[in-house]
Order: sequence, then C-alpha cells, then structure tokens
Amino acid sequence: MGVSMTQLLIVLVIVILVFGTKRLKNVGSDLGDAIKSFRSAMKEGGAEKNLAEKEGETLEGEVTHKEKDQA
Repeated sequence: MGVSMTQLLIVLVIVILVFGTKRLKNVGSDLGDAIKSFRSAMKEGGAEKNLAEKEGETLEGEVTHKEKDQA
C-alpha cells in the first residue's frame, strides 16, 4: 500500500500551485542551510567531548559513571 508516482506528481503540482516555485526554492535553500549548520554543530560538539575526555574533564550537564553509581 505504497504511494505511486502519479500520486506524488499530483501532490507536487498542488504544492507548486499553492506556494509557487520561488517560495519553494527559498524553503529548500533554508532547509539545506539548517541541515549544514546542524551537522557542523554536531561535529563541534563531538570534538569538544573528545578533547574533554583526553583532558579528563567532564562537560557541563554530562553524567559520569561515578555519578550514575551514586544515584
């Protein structure tokens, strides 16, 4: 019970008629920028965690094994 190609095309035509191609282009580029910034933030967060692990520090809000055992 999947979605056929004709159903997708009908939905696409309706969306284009409602929003217009220029607005869809802007939404697409905004979505792409948001995904890029999310990925870069994830990479930075991972780098900070790796650096903190090397130095033996804990990050703000991070639960360590010792804290888990005490709770």
